[in-house]
Amino acid sequence: MMAGDVSESERETGVVLGFLEEAEPWQLLSAQFPSKVGGKPAWLSQLSLPELPELLCEKCQLPLGFLLQVYAPIVGFERSFHRSLFVFCCRTPACYTRNDNQCFKVYRSQLPRKNNFYPYDPPPDEEPADSGDEHRLLSSSIKLCCLCGCPGQKACSRCHSVTYCSKEHQTIDWKQRHKNECSAEASSSSEVPNSFLFPEWELVTEPEKLPIKGEESLDSKCLEQVDRASSELDEKELESMAHHESQDSKVFQKFKKRIAPEPEQVLRYCRGGAPLWVSSEHVPSTADVPKCPCGANRNFEFQIMPQLLNYLKVDRPDASIDWGMLAIYTCTDSCDQGNKYSSEFIWKQDFSEDRPR
Repeated sequence: MMAGDVSESERETGVVLGFLEEAEPWQLLSAQFPSKVGGKPAWLSQLSLPELPELLCEKCQLPLGFLLQVYAPIVGFERSFHRSLFVFCCRTPACYTRNDNQCFKVYRSQLPRKNNFYPYDPPPDEEPADSGDEHRLLSSSIKLCCLCGCPGQKACSRCHSVTYCSKEHQTIDWKQRHKNECSAEASSSSEVPNSFLFPEWELVTEPEKLPIKGEESLDSKCLEQVDRASSELDEKELESMAHHESQDSKVFQKFKKRIAPEPEQVLRYCRGGAPLWVSSEHVPSTADVPKCPCGANRNFEFQIMPQLLNYLKVDRPDASIDWGMLAIYTCTDSCDQGNKYSSEFIWKQDFSEDRPR
């Protein structure tokens, strides 16, 4: 994570902000341990990857697309010397109903410093002589879907040179690109872009800094008070509409005030902290966040901001991919599952229906 200079009139909040920058393709490959948005996943562990049916949307039952990954090692824990969190989402706009997280999946992968896939020492900050095509075949010989970059063993029956995770993705790629690539006349790969993928960006970070003078306390204790107020609001079914709107307005104004110094932030990271909610509605209680299968609780780790939607090119006149914010909760112990990708929890909160984004 990037270090930043803090002036006497500013203080760091403990939150790390994420921003998008362009990068060279080699900088976003697995060996560079990237944080990134869009493109295909840069898998950390090269074994036991999540695959269908794990990567199906729970609403339309179609394969999910890769949204982003965050490289988030935990200092002092050898088992998570390398650690990445992967977020997938449905590409069907109609699946995005209000405050419903069924079209998202989150997976955690971690490795010790000494492992079977990467050198012990950090990689050089230069393009490797030969990085191969890790988006089609991993070093572990796992074949990947030509369209989405997830595990895929279904080969094209004509050329046998590409594989897919599903019939749906094979059909999309055939119509979009592979029909020409596969023909006997084709001597080179098609230049047609892969429209299934989101645009690819590097996710870079810097600490959040806020002015000290005149700034109200915005620490986790204050955020917890907002959470409690929101929970109390949900329990009072006979509360007047005016009071409800007042409470929701306070939360939304708090959100706008907090992000105003850095309006381009697309991610907020604070493991063990608290989310910055966009609404007083649909705030999870402790019971709403399921425990990890290992038995440990799950705590908040980071949130995906609505600003990210501006970079994904998903706006449509009718239904579109949308959210107010996405909160990711992970195992407090970051439990050791070996090379396995562990499923974690995501909570989708939308803006109030009468609230313009």
